[in-house]
Amino acid sequence: MNRERIEETVRLWQAEPDKAKGKPTVIARAEGSKAVMEHGSFSWHTDMPVPLGGTNEAPSPTALLLSALAGCAVVFIRDTLAPQLGVTVDAIKATAQCETDARGLLGMDGVAPDVGNVGLTIAIQSPEDEDAVRRVYQTWQERCPVYLALTKALPVATTLDIKRS
Repeated sequence: MNRERIEETVRLWQAEPDKAKGKPTVIARAEGSKAVMEHGSFSWHTDMPVPLGGTNEAPSPTALLLSALAGCAVVFIRDTLAPQLGVTVDAIKATAQCETDARGLLGMDGVAPDVGNVGLTIAIQSPEDEDAVRRVYQTWQERCPVYLALTKALPVATTLDIKRS
């Protein structure tokens, strides 16, 4: 059961904190009209919509950002937090959305390329009382790394490596 596994992990990481540390890395490379991202043995694609020069054959980078938020809500709550907090979750669904104006991506005057008004609705089906479910939700807000990255100022170090062909 997940609860026992999580308790075992907590004990291990309390004894050996360095085992909890990681440095996830995703590598993206161009492949045809899409980008292919790779992390370990996993790979997935992203593409741009046709009006922005892509072929719309894969989700946009913005959709992948939203999927990271919604996906983290679902799996982190279901697989980690609910078992850790002893709360039964029968079903969970998360819907993430935002507002964009693609004119900003094309550098059109007066339009920012920013993503705005990000929203997330998490629907949890549970036999537990409302306080127990709210405790899981509040813990998610305190611990979800994707949510925290989007809600707190986070510097991103960038490097340009130019190679001559």
